[in-house]
Amino acid sequence: MHLKLIKNNDEHQQALARLLDLMDSNPQEGSAQADELDVLSLLIEQYEEKAFPIDLPGPVEAIQFRMEQQGLSKKDMAPYFGSASRVSEVLSGKRKLSINMMRNLHRELGIPAEVLLHDQDATLSSSPDSWDTSVLKAMLERDYFEGFKGKIKDLQEYSEEWVSRFAQSIPANVQIEPAYLRSSAHQRSNDKVVDELALWAWQVRVQTRASERPLSQKYINGSVDLAFMQRLAGESWAENGPARAQEFLNHHGIHLIIEPHLPKTYLDGAVMLGEKGNPIIALCLRHDRLDNFWFTLMHELAHVALHLEQQSIFLDNLESQADLDDIEKEADEMALEALIPMKAWKKRCLLSTADVRELAKKLHISPSIVAGRYRKEMNSYKKFGGLLGRNQVRDQFNF
Repeated sequence: MHLKLIKNNDEHQQALARLLDLMDSNPQEGSAQADELDVLSLLIEQYEEKAFPIDLPGPVEAIQFRMEQQGLSKKDMAPYFGSASRVSEVLSGKRKLSINMMRNLHRELGIPAEVLLHDQDATLSSSPDSWDTSVLKAMLERDYFEGFKGKIKDLQEYSEEWVSRFAQSIPANVQIEPAYLRSSAHQRSNDKVVDELALWAWQVRVQTRASERPLSQKYINGSVDLAFMQRLAGESWAENGPARAQEFLNHHGIHLIIEPHLPKTYLDGAVMLGEKGNPIIALCLRHDRLDNFWFTLMHELAHVALHLEQQSIFLDNLESQADLDDIEKEADEMALEALIPMKAWKKRCLLSTADVRELAKKLHISPSIVAGRYRKEMNSYKKFGGLLGRNQVRDQFNF
């Protein structure tokens, strides 16, 4: 049979008949007939994909199928949706899937991300109308668009072109499409509406900055543990502790990038892998305080120690305490233990500023860490405000 592209139903039927003949003859591997069989199979498959497209199932249909397949009840599904009532609302069509729901269903039940995104108005676009003006303005002010000399109106008009150039700035092996961010990143639950395009742009910026500052040291898998984090916490005692932390991490093959958050992202920090497999910790310094810096840094390091092999991206709004999953709880607990061991914390007696300084001296850490933990756990935000190290972080990074 003369091999050519299949263009109509008659040619399709002829190709199928020839395919059956070849299969019946059981040709020897490497023979001309075996090669014809392989090529013909591809041509038939190509034609059938165009002529008989299979529509993706709807998200609800896919969820119900997986529930039936695994014998799961609505009650069993509650952890993936946040509550039993949300399960009922989604399955009845009264509620759309949220990003966190999609992520949980994809990660825990293996439902393909493209199926969950189907018909959910969840795709991201680089068209001008998709970008929030405040986000584009912040990107322009922070030199996201190298070589652009115009004003915000010009950027809005040609946003698709400039956003495309911007996306190509990171190394090819870590190229991340906006839609991929939805299914690949672990995002701490957030009660605010997050601008996913801004979140994606911020992540691209972090990757770009890390690639521009290659590290001389290779990261050793498993090198970050509680002892490592406690050694780093000891640097907090120094007046330039944050800058020393960056030097310490770089020496161990870990990037520490300081990059302001973009509007409507509500980020404190993140962890991701760079082009050479080195972890990248990115901090936004939303709050210019030493206590916030050290806890956020330790939280992201905990992700490196505990979770980075299973999940490639973590995006954290640490102000959010709603519906924390086990991953976030583990990172919080490890961060707290690295800064102040529970043994020492249980024995505390913090009645005065002198008490705070005494415990900090004993643990060889910044008093800001002790004061910040006390204020949060005791819900007493009027105490020890002068010990938090306000306005002492950003200057160390020329923020």
